[in-house]
Amino acid sequence: MKDQNLLFIFSDEHQARALSAAGHPFIKTPNLDKLAARGTRFENCYTPCPICVPARASLMTGQHVDRIGNWDNAAPYTGEVRSFVHELSDANVHVDSIGKLHFQNEDVSTGFNKQIIPMHVMDGIGSVWAAVRDPLPETPRRTKMLTEIGEGLSNYNRYDLAVTEETLKWLREDGRSDTPWMLHLGFVAPHFPLVVPEEFLKLYDPADVPLPSLHPDSGYVNHPWMARMIEYTDTDSELSSDDERRLAIAAYFGLCTFLDHQIGLVLNVLEEQNMADNTTIIYASDHGETLGMRGRWGKSVLYRESAEVPLIMAGAGIPQGHVHRAATNLLDLPPTFLEFFDVPIPERFEGISLYQQLQAPPDPDRMVLSQYHAVGASSGGYMIASENWKYHYYVGYAPELFDLSKDPDEVNNLADDPAYKEIQDRMHAALLAHCDPHEVDARAKSDQNKLVELHGGAEKVGDLGPPSATPPPV
Repeated sequence: MKDQNLLFIFSDEHQARALSAAGHPFIKTPNLDKLAARGTRFENCYTPCPICVPARASLMTGQHVDRIGNWDNAAPYTGEVRSFVHELSDANVHVDSIGKLHFQNEDVSTGFNKQIIPMHVMDGIGSVWAAVRDPLPETPRRTKMLTEIGEGLSNYNRYDLAVTEETLKWLREDGRSDTPWMLHLGFVAPHFPLVVPEEFLKLYDPADVPLPSLHPDSGYVNHPWMARMIEYTDTDSELSSDDERRLAIAAYFGLCTFLDHQIGLVLNVLEEQNMADNTTIIYASDHGETLGMRGRWGKSVLYRESAEVPLIMAGAGIPQGHVHRAATNLLDLPPTFLEFFDVPIPERFEGISLYQQLQAPPDPDRMVLSQYHAVGASSGGYMIASENWKYHYYVGYAPELFDLSKDPDEVNNLADDPAYKEIQDRMHAALLAHCDPHEVDARAKSDQNKLVELHGGAEKVGDLGPPSATPPPV
């Protein structure tokens, strides 16, 4: 798109529902709401993998994790598989990054002209302990993700503030170039620790925050695949009371507003520098947050609270105030980026450009894929989603099928009900058209076993890598 810049804002762990533009009853995200009002919000967007490192490797390469072998948080992107940034760079498009990337390290070939205060996996190897899955350890492991909650200023908050500062500087200096550019802007919020400055936490009184609607303590029965994950990493047990749960949820909402505020500062400088009219903005997150649903905190599961992500696009040629309801995937972004700059889209990219989707008739039957082979999973989990239906296939476990139009919280499992056999067969066929789920499960475990052995075996890697969140660089 001639004379147009592209700003891609990518957050971490932002649940799709945690947007006032998406109908959340009390969360405050005014800047993202304004962005949605002057553009299109993609209501049913999913991550290719509900955990940080694989999702980001998939986004870079435009391919699902079973194609590229980035299974977990110990398999970061290394630059060996060409990225969308390589394609843009080869076409003489200037692409810089500021903030979180979560690749192997700053030295690998990514295609970026510059990486400004990048955040990558710890020591270039990431969470090797999390690759121990074959078999999944019987001894429970404390995640430490909820040891800090409430008011404060975490290292992640400080990092995001530094990312904002660097972005404002970049826009006022490099952004004024006569040559169109792309900027990849990576925030960490609202990723745990669930600590947030007081001015944002005070917007949400914990006493007014409802507890998760689905919880084993109130009678909800988890699927056996999920129950096994909770046996190994029982995140909910790290909170001692319902008051702590309410505080944790309030802090998460505060982090969403903190993130929104940083985005607002960036958008204000675009206006200040007279770049708002010639800059297309895309906002997304790498995965969601379970937020206590089903007795789980963090990500790593295939339900919507974890696998669904916000996606907003605003700029020239984008319908304003529009909601696109057909299923989309983060893998639709790489071809979108290339189409924006009139760069040919490689056949290996598995997504469909958002421009093409917006120009075509609505497709409620379009299906997208997510998969999980990382920490806590005793076997590979796969999700196929359309606008109204969602199918989960777990190697060695019974499947799940949900009618999202009647059951948005995914409570009533319709799998193996004869009345829905045609739908289930169609979605399972879509999975098989992509891969053999059993072969992929075996390959993932084989690769992970080799990695664990490379580092001395399962007994020695128990503390190899960050215990919970990757430390920031500043």
